[in-house]
Amino acid sequence: MPQNDQINRRVVLAQRPKGAPDANTLRLEEAAIPTPGPGQMLLRSVFLSLDPYMRGRMNDAKSYAAPVAIGGVMTGQVVAGVVLSNLDAFAPGDFVLAGSGWQDYALSDGVEVLNLGPSPARPSWSLGIMGMPGYTAYAGLLKIGEPKPGETVVVAAASGPVGATVGQIARLKGCRVVGIAGGAEKCAHVVDVLGFDACIDHKAPDFAEQLRAACPDGIDVYFENVGGKVLYAVLPLLNAFARMPVCGVVSWYNLPGLPEGPDMGPVIMGTILRMKVKIQGFIIFDSFPRSLYAEFVRDMTAWLDAGEMHYTEEVIDGLENAAEGLYGLLEGRSFGKRVVRV
Repeated sequence: MPQNDQINRRVVLAQRPKGAPDANTLRLEEAAIPTPGPGQMLLRSVFLSLDPYMRGRMNDAKSYAAPVAIGGVMTGQVVAGVVLSNLDAFAPGDFVLAGSGWQDYALSDGVEVLNLGPSPARPSWSLGIMGMPGYTAYAGLLKIGEPKPGETVVVAAASGPVGATVGQIARLKGCRVVGIAGGAEKCAHVVDVLGFDACIDHKAPDFAEQLRAACPDGIDVYFENVGGKVLYAVLPLLNAFARMPVCGVVSWYNLPGLPEGPDMGPVIMGTILRMKVKIQGFIIFDSFPRSLYAEFVRDMTAWLDAGEMHYTEEVIDGLENAAEGLYGLLEGRSFGKRVVRV
């Protein structure tokens, strides 16, 4: 059933997955549309963001945020329209950026909600290049990676919304940029459209050798959001005092336990010690001062207006297709930023 003004479709966590999520993990159900009380507004979802972190929120494990409860609405950022409002700062017809999750309608008290106004030009971009992924790339690269002109920056998942933005910013800062992506089509896009100096297909049997050849002067900054064999290929190439911002390790998200194969802990820790590598994990909403977001909006807007930044968006229609959209993303079957037109 498509979105309407009679019911509230909600996608809830039906059971916690062991390994990769499947058809039993999430459930689409129907509920009554809530009524806003004093100090509340009713939001109607327009676009839903799909992001790798959602897999972690399915687990009942200690993390930076509470897990989704069994039977609870799946977490996620949305661009929504204000239907009814009892808040002075929001009026019916306004578009907002909110964390109301995988559902048609939600109540909000306006806390941590960004008003986008009544007619934003590209509302879905607030979930991508002008939102969390873009800000993640900007803050992680510039404040942790600290790239300098002439350095070599390597970016994993280079065709994705974070990686693509990291690489383009690094190029604007005068760096040599090498991307890593899955498949010839994605690698061609990274070089021909995004302007990276090179892109290596991690599916190639000689991936590690190709990466070494593409980085003859070693690696100064490695932006990590994949983990696994990509990380292991990068480690021997890190230069002294290399920096590694870590915003994700998507290749490990579906593992039910420790990765198979040899224990790489000694190699990782030994490299960190010998090469004096700075590694810092970060979660974008609490790792940087709030003032940095205004700088990001200023710079990204200028780069987009000048045509110096390219952005690819993949739109899936229907809340009922959101689960398969997320599972495909986790398996590397997305291209650019993936959103759902609810």
